[in-house]
Amino acid sequence: MDCGIVYSDSQSKSARIMGLDVGDARIGAAVSDDTRLIARPLAIVKRADGDPAGRIIAMIRELRAGAVVVGFPLNMDGTRGLQARKTESFVSRLREMASAAADIEFILWDERLSSREAQRIVLSSGAKKSRRARHHDDIAAAVILQSYLNHLRASPPRPDSCL
Repeated sequence: MDCGIVYSDSQSKSARIMGLDVGDARIGAAVSDDTRLIARPLAIVKRADGDPAGRIIAMIRELRAGAVVVGFPLNMDGTRGLQARKTESFVSRLREMASAAADIEFILWDERLSSREAQRIVLSSGAKKSRRARHHDDIAAAVILQSYLNHLRASPPRPDSCL
């Protein structure tokens, strides 16, 4: 059965969902509201500052998020490239770190064109040039998370065989 790009560990009972846009230099983070309707940018974690996985786990705990939607950077033809494999490795590390503390669902979500959409949002917002010049990883994370939230509202629950 073809179940798409969603991979999850379990069904979470927590209302909030966190979103991540994982990059080589930075990781953008976003969070949903308690009703799972709206995603908002949260933070940008710089890998150079050390232990990005630990900082992400701390955010998950602080927000009491029961699920984390991670942008999965597939190639335009749908194949997995180097960045997708790096993302899978990072998610594996997060799963290991989170497993002892809580039952957190990790979902890989197709993120193709999310960075471009984040740039479009910043440009259309009328933001000053200084804001437009900054990194938009947190906005890209919100775009990814909002895509997932929209999918939740539009789709019936997936059968267990797709989890």
